Amino acid sequence: MCGICAVLDTPRDLPGSIIERMTRALQHRGPDAQSWKRLEGAELGHARLSIIDLEGGRQPMSDESGRFWIVFNGEIYNYRELRDELVNEGRRFRTQSDTEVVLAAYAHWGARCLDRFRGMFAFAIWDASERALFAARDLFGEKPLYYATTSQGAFLLASEIRSISASGLVSPRIDRGGVDAYLCFGYVPPDRTVFTNVKTLPPAHYVEWSAASGTRVTRYWKPVFAPGSLSIDEAGEQLRGLL
Repeated sequence: MCGICAVLDTPRDLPGSIIERMTRALQHRGPDAQSWKRLEGAELGHARLSIIDLEGGRQPMSDESGRFWIVFNGEIYNYRELRDELVNEGRRFRTQSDTEVVLAAYAHWGARCLDRFRGMFAFAIWDASERALFAARDLFGEKPLYYATTSQGAFLLASEIRSISASGLVSPRIDRGGVDAYLCFGYVPPDRTVFTNVKTLPPAHYVEWSAASGTRVTRYWKPVFAPGSLSIDEAGEQLRGLL
């Protein structure tokens, strides 16, 4: 488990410790290291629990050109196969981490890279050239991701709401509907939080942000249920294989 956070289009008159506070609020998710990067128009933070490529997988991580920067939480199970495919396409790698594979996949395929990932993930990629953010969450929402926009136009994103609150830019306001849902069902539905001004990115969605066009949320996958022609014995055998 790691933690990620980002703050974009920060007002210039605010102190420079915002991303540090946001990252330190996620320390319990990533006790091995907490680091952040300040870029023109964006600040990225990462709290790391080291799993793959202990030395080379440090984040925030950039590609060779310095155009794309990523903070990533999760694991891509088929990253070795994707890495081989990208190497055949001419991409070069400096580490053995799945984080760099996610970054290279986005640089190569754009949002379509999400169709290729098999794993659990939440990540954010900053395009320094276009001054735009792309962030995504896995199919079933195993990894959390929250975001908020301030009255001054700053955009914040983090693995936990406490990190957004730690920025000092957002004061969460209780959403009675979200609280009611929690008291009724024992959980908050995946399309909301218990706060009116902090949103959750739903499973199988990605969000794009830029100062020029604002925020756009897109669904990239949904399950398809279609009738089949299998017998009950064949279906049972297939189910055992999948399990």
